[in-house]
Amino acid sequence: MPHTYTASQEAIEKVRDLIKGIDTAMLTTVSDEGLVSRPLKTQEVEFDGDLWFLTSKETEKYDELQHDPRVNVAYVGKSFVSVRGEAELVNDPAKIKEFWNVAYEKLLDTTYDDPNLVLIKVKAETAEYWETGSKLKMVTHLFKRLTGKNTVESDLNKTVELG
Repeated sequence: MPHTYTASQEAIEKVRDLIKGIDTAMLTTVSDEGLVSRPLKTQEVEFDGDLWFLTSKETEKYDELQHDPRVNVAYVGKSFVSVRGEAELVNDPAKIKEFWNVAYEKLLDTTYDDPNLVLIKVKAETAEYWETGSKLKMVTHLFKRLTGKNTVESDLNKTVELG
């Protein structure tokens, strides 16, 4: 009989620990031609179920997210983490200023008050991760914000609800 686990802070903390310190993430969006992955700078904020990125409105990814908000974010560091979710474009100058640092000035060739800047907020639905160690281990956490119950097929694959 498969087990169903209720959401807990433990699942969020696990993903938070695994992605902490990884400077670059690969954001995958859906284009007219198919899937496209691009590197983006990870924001230095604690993961709470949402991921934040900064971009310009004058990019293909901005257009793609307006047409299809489904995304995947991949991290490679001390572990491998793949987060699937839905993106929301957030136009919040105060939050942009909060996230801004000198690296963006060089990467985006602009300043924090540029009206073309926009935030991408990814609401995590699932996170799959592989921890490195004496052997490779895979565990899946399913973050469900809107719907009911899920089942799992093995002890290595866990399903949790996020609130």
